[in-house]
Amino acid sequence: MMRFLAGVRYDGSKYYGFQKLKDKKTVQGELEKAISKINKKPTSIKGAGRTDRGVHAYKQIIHFDLDIDISPKSLTKAINSIIDKGIFVNYCQVVNNNFHSRFKVKRKTYEYRLNIGPFDPLIDDYIYNYNHSLNINKMKQGAKYLLGYHSFEAYVCGKRNHYNTALFSIKIKKKNNILIITFEGQSFYQYMVRNLVGALIMVGEEKIKPIALKEMLIKRKNIYHYSNAPAQGLYLIDIKY
Repeated sequence: MMRFLAGVRYDGSKYYGFQKLKDKKTVQGELEKAISKINKKPTSIKGAGRTDRGVHAYKQIIHFDLDIDISPKSLTKAINSIIDKGIFVNYCQVVNNNFHSRFKVKRKTYEYRLNIGPFDPLIDDYIYNYNHSLNINKMKQGAKYLLGYHSFEAYVCGKRNHYNTALFSIKIKKKNNILIITFEGQSFYQYMVRNLVGALIMVGEEKIKPIALKEMLIKRKNIYHYSNAPAQGLYLIDIKY
């Protein structure tokens, strides 16, 4: 038996999220179908994390065990020859049997993209068509209050034992009419990035002051009633171990 790691990209608009669901087309489900066919037996895969329906990835990481003898290059080619075309395996590599794609993660990078120019129907599945101007300088000021190790309960959906994690950097840049917000952190919980973006948008709209983001961290509650940003603007960019 050999354990493999694979870096995977996918178009989230074509799937009901990453996690396998009964009677729904998912990224994990399609990967397991392809890998099971190659391994000639039912084969499960584990991902570095779950992405929601509509969320895209340039580099999701998975791991799985194979009973057959195959090189990483041949395995990559074999998976891509049969996998659903909304998914592409960037590479495969052999790893130690104690490697785990989820539990060994050191940091993740997500990117959120929104269109602050005119509505564009051609990008609607891949970028949030926000279509209004924003005060980017105020957003950058607000982002500074989010950096560091905190309880992010005000920005996480669902109940957990704790909401603690670290945000290492938040970069905000404008390229033509597209505003790109990049988050690098230790880990991210359910809807966390999309909630952070929703709060930053409120700052950019000048409906709340930048320091309001810190107030919500301290009070651990969405006291300013920001809205969750839509899934289609979110991309999983990188994972480091």
